[in-house]
Amino acid sequence: MMANLFSSFDPSTNMNLSLNWLSTILFFLFIPSMFWLIPSRMNMLWIKIIMTLHNEFKILLGNTNIKGSTLMFISLFSIILFNNFLGLFPYIFTSTSHLTLTLSLALPLWLSFMIYGWINNTIHMFAHLVPQGTPPILMPFMVCIETISNMIRPGTLAIRLSANMIAGHLLMTLLGNTGSMLSIYLINILIIVQLALLTLELAVSIIQSYVFAVLATLYSSEVN
Repeated sequence: MMANLFSSFDPSTNMNLSLNWLSTILFFLFIPSMFWLIPSRMNMLWIKIIMTLHNEFKILLGNTNIKGSTLMFISLFSIILFNNFLGLFPYIFTSTSHLTLTLSLALPLWLSFMIYGWINNTIHMFAHLVPQGTPPILMPFMVCIETISNMIRPGTLAIRLSANMIAGHLLMTLLGNTGSMLSIYLINILIIVQLALLTLELAVSIIQSYVFAVLATLYSSEVN
């Protein structure tokens, strides 16, 4: 019996071993088959998505001298997208709904960008703290505001992803638990609403993985 509604998101609730985190690497079962089978429509669609992301990230980075610079962000998009999709299947743990995973993705990225920027482009990083055209009297306040906004970036990245994943799953769980108390007519309406929510969650899964990867790309382009 669950102690509360949020305990359904706790990997230690259902069993003594935290085997639920194995869902994070389930996408390794699907990706390799694409490289050994005859290219299908799904494979061509995935290649098209990757090439589109590559061209977009290359524009955002603005530095084409480094070969393969977009590979890290495409891989980041892929792992978040697969985990978001797998979390929509019954009895598969949604690892991206936990700050443990999302912070593990956002914090090392942000920290590496900051270390690289402050070591190699110190003047450029100082210039980012004061937006162009700021009056001299407001410069100390702008430095404080820009510093705080820079410090909370990994937190906002992580919380945005996990909160969006939790919100949709929580709403579907709340509506699903009311099914046993409804009449046959209301159950039909409930099923339609649940299907609509599932479609919305599919869209949210794509959008949130894209937003995470794009924001990480933008943060990296600021340190060059």
